[in-house]
Amino acid sequence: MSQKKSIYLIFVLLFSPKIAFATDLAAIDTGNTSWMLISTALVLLMMPGLAMFYGGLVRSKNVLSTMMHTFVAMAVIGVLWVICGYSLTFGDNVLGGIIGWNPDFFFLKGIDDKITDGIPEYIIAMFQGKFAIITPALISGALAERVYFRGYIMFITLWFLIVYSPLCHWVWASDGWLFNTGANGVIDLAGGLVIHVSAGTSALVAAIFLGPRLGFPKLAATPNNLVMTLMGAGILWVGWFGFNAGSTLQSGLATARALTMTQISAASGALMWLCIEGIVYKKASALGFASGSLAGLVVITPAAAVVQPVGAFFLGSISSIACYYALKLKMKFGYDDTLDCFGIHGVGSGLGVILLTFFIRDSWMASASEAAGRTWTVLDQLLVQLKGLGITILLAAVATYIICVIVEKTVGFRIDEEGEYIGLDKTLHGERGYDFS
Repeated sequence: MSQKKSIYLIFVLLFSPKIAFATDLAAIDTGNTSWMLISTALVLLMMPGLAMFYGGLVRSKNVLSTMMHTFVAMAVIGVLWVICGYSLTFGDNVLGGIIGWNPDFFFLKGIDDKITDGIPEYIIAMFQGKFAIITPALISGALAERVYFRGYIMFITLWFLIVYSPLCHWVWASDGWLFNTGANGVIDLAGGLVIHVSAGTSALVAAIFLGPRLGFPKLAATPNNLVMTLMGAGILWVGWFGFNAGSTLQSGLATARALTMTQISAASGALMWLCIEGIVYKKASALGFASGSLAGLVVITPAAAVVQPVGAFFLGSISSIACYYALKLKMKFGYDDTLDCFGIHGVGSGLGVILLTFFIRDSWMASASEAAGRTWTVLDQLLVQLKGLGITILLAAVATYIICVIVEKTVGFRIDEEGEYIGLDKTLHGERGYDFS
């Protein structure tokens, strides 16, 4: 090889990768990409936070099984999301818009070099995948202490395919029909409908279908570790910044607004719950603080992008009051939603979906009016929100009942009395959460 050719080859080897790399960098918004990487990690951090929150609330004989319900969703839904979930939710409309479909999204094979709005599509897919993971895990709170592990896995698999994927497509896909309802579509920034209302509704239906735990409500079922529950609540609070602010898919003004409203609502919700307990019981409990903060977080989830600080304050406070009294209904009506998924997530976020219309910032309403070609009123948006809420409740309730029947008739859902009495940790997993020997 001549000296001239050798020099040319060295030049190509040294500088071609840099040129290609520079081209890639030019297409990527590094600020937005960095924030979305952080947000994706924050949302996944919510999973161990949820496991700790739920795990501390059950009896010690069921702590591992309860935490496993959350962790196994990371595997089951994590795999389903890559195989078909991203396609079913963000693919093009098929079957009249009931579901999405894009063969290029199966196994994420078509997005290897795709960049959307300056962000690698892989990151967007992974961010959305974390939402898909946490949603069925929330439902597990209503099923705790009385279901087969195999039944639970089958339940979340079917629920993801039949409930979450279509609903996510309707609300968040660019051609989803709820996304395009009204002037600017149904408002649901980070999953008030898609995640919390759907999970809360399904939790109530599943809890009623399964029936109460042995001895409920007479037998005391005190939390095994409130320290762990409180730490879990703290982790959820931190993770929620990625949950809400990350849903803006940017690092800018909208992100700052969403993060700020999340903090205000969570704090006001926690404080209001403590005030209620102080008035009613003359004490302020750690569990009350955790429950209040969660009530404030779920109510702001759909609304964080459109309300201002005063709105966030009132939403968090109202949600805390409503959720506090919603938990009382469990005892009145006798259904055993073990860890109050419906009472917190369903009620709190349902309120947020509706009440946000009364606190929408003027700039959003002006944009809606421009899109509608007329003055867009609070009543107009309220009707859109009510439509979204009604559709979500109907789909989640009907589909969940059908799924429960299928699971019970095939692999079994409700565990037998002996297994429940011994505890699911020993019966189903052969382990103990705490070894006091």
